[in-house]
Amino acid sequence: MASADSTPAPAGVISACFQRMLEIRAFEEALSDLFTRNLLGGTSHFCIGQEACAVGVVSALRDRDWLVSNHRGHGHLLARGLDPARVMAELMGKITGYCGGRGGSQHMCSMKDHFLGTNGITGGGLPIGTGAALAIRYRRQDDIVAVFFGDGASNQGTFHESLNMAALWKLPVLYVCENNGYGMSNPVWASTAAVGIAERAAAYRIRGVRADGMDLGAVRRHAAELADVVRAGNGPALLELITYRYCGHSKNDPRVYRTRQEEAEWQGRDCIARTAAHLLTLGVSAETIASLRQAAQRTIEEAVRTATAAPCGTPEYARGGAYA
Repeated sequence: MASADSTPAPAGVISACFQRMLEIRAFEEALSDLFTRNLLGGTSHFCIGQEACAVGVVSALRDRDWLVSNHRGHGHLLARGLDPARVMAELMGKITGYCGGRGGSQHMCSMKDHFLGTNGITGGGLPIGTGAALAIRYRRQDDIVAVFFGDGASNQGTFHESLNMAALWKLPVLYVCENNGYGMSNPVWASTAAVGIAERAAAYRIRGVRADGMDLGAVRRHAAELADVVRAGNGPALLELITYRYCGHSKNDPRVYRTRQEEAEWQGRDCIARTAAHLLTLGVSAETIASLRQAAQRTIEEAVRTATAAPCGTPEYARGGAYA
């Protein structure tokens, strides 16, 4: 997608973002259904409700800018434009997946798409993204790195070490905190002494901005502004997106630590519904919006069929790809 700027995005750009958001939600819902039917093992971390964060940030970047994700990374993968069928195949352990079925949800990457990977360790992607930014500076390139992490990761040592190093060396990295209110079951107010995550940027003398992560336009606008700051050689920046995950931390989380009323209030601010309403103000018809919804659903249904039909690796294949 093209980079955003301060100019309001035209209907075509918002429509493309809207369809990508729809695909992410449909993908996660399909994945949940596969788990329910015991067609997938293990666990997964859904990003339903957070689609505007992934799509808004990625649509404000260049295709050559690098992305580093976290444990809740399916939306970031799809926002970058990776093939839903290959992402689904990776989750199913099929050889057509992006890592041949060996990586799964927590270890999926695509170097040709400038996607450095999801990561199952809380805060594990922060030093990886910082290192990638150092490599970019060393090579004198004008790319930047966007690192996605959750509010829980902001209390890890990797967060402070990475921001400190990046600030000292003026590295081209945009740190993106998707603050969904909970680190697993622990609310932010009970775990974080600071008022918010964005305020921590001041300790490292870098830009820190908080934005509404349920508003696609706000995410795009602030991400584009900070990306320009970073790309211009002014060092790193921190973007905190206030959002909400409708599901639990993982698929088996009963969500006993929060009320159904709280969930309903956040769902009343749903980023997809708000984007659809914005499209109507831009002159996009309700019929067109409905067709975008149908197209996204068909895309994911076909991805599931394609991934399901793909072959699994042999035992010899599963043992391959090792250095020793």
